Amino acid sequence: MLDFAIQIARDAGRILAEKFGRVSLEVSQKGDIDLVTEADLAAERLIVERIRSYYPRHSILAEEAGAVERDTHPGEYKWIIDPLDGTTNYAHGYPCFCVSIGLEKAGEMVIGVIYNPIHDELFAAERGAGATLNGRRIRVSETSDLNRALLCTGFPYDVRERGDFARHFTNFIMHAQAVRRDGSAALDLAYVACGRFEGFWEEGLKPWDVAAGIVLIEEAGGRVSRYDNSRFDIYRPPLLASNSLVHEQMMRVLAL
Repeated sequence: MLDFAIQIARDAGRILAEKFGRVSLEVSQKGDIDLVTEADLAAERLIVERIRSYYPRHSILAEEAGAVERDTHPGEYKWIIDPLDGTTNYAHGYPCFCVSIGLEKAGEMVIGVIYNPIHDELFAAERGAGATLNGRRIRVSETSDLNRALLCTGFPYDVRERGDFARHFTNFIMHAQAVRRDGSAALDLAYVACGRFEGFWEEGLKPWDVAAGIVLIEEAGGRVSRYDNSRFDIYRPPLLASNSLVHEQMMRVLAL
């Protein structure tokens, strides 16, 4: 099923690339600052239809369509998809976005695929089989000092209601080498997996934001947890992800 996920991610990414930068791109509001574009909908439609054709008994959880339940039984498969992670970037012509596809089995994420069509970078992982970037094995970075770490985060849509966010952001700026905010949580997690970032933290994430990325990070040798080091659940943020070497240091900063 990994090859299947890779192919549909590439096909969906092709749709995003074809529509990217068009002046006529249709954009609408899902909330006060949350957007959806015609590209989201077209890419999601392709992915959902393909899954229904090849795996009709699997469930689907998609960002735009929500839960699409099939004739399933406990312990079977659920595809968790974000057809366009980084919609605001995409709508503004900022080339930082991706397709994210995860597969859950019996409550465990077992496959993760993240595709950046602008750079043609395909991140893929299967539980127990490692993680790759365009077919080559990847590992998290070996940086062990938070002072030398490049971190990333995201701004939740309801950031104005999250009093801890500004404190955490300020504290990490003071304790890490640098902090970035690119606007695509799935890509951020893929970049932790391949060693470009040492760590990532964010509140308010949705399952489709993180489902694929956590498989990539764990299969690349990294570590994933909640802020207090309890077990991370894709349905219960917040998320702390790292190369494992700076994980404890990041938890201490989050506790300040």
